[in-house]
Amino acid sequence: MAHDELTIDIKKDREGDALVFRLRGSFDIATAPSVRAALMDAANEGKHDLIVDLSGVEFLDSTGLGALIGSHRRASENGGHVTLVVADGPISRLLNITGLLRVFPVYRTMADALAGRERVEAS
Repeated sequence: MAHDELTIDIKKDREGDALVFRLRGSFDIATAPSVRAALMDAANEGKHDLIVDLSGVEFLDSTGLGALIGSHRRASENGGHVTLVVADGPISRLLNITGLLRVFPVYRTMADALAGRERVEAS
């Protein structure tokens, strides 16, 4: 997959409480604006409980992190939250190193995120 390819699949979860964003590819300076716009569109529509599935992301840079942090800030201001789904590997390590595991609720699977069980803890 080319470094600038990213697909975004937005759908409501089973309960309809949260919007789920499934990202695949590289979440970087080339693709972060489209993700940021999708997350802001959700906020503008009053959707403040978001799940961002990063398990298919191969690369995440500071602009991608910035888009996530911005959406977290916006959701928090409106009584919502942004939950991340991240597989073990480099993205999980990046979230740990940057301290974002303490900011975001992070889970290894979508099932765990939807159930709110087995949250990944910072090391």
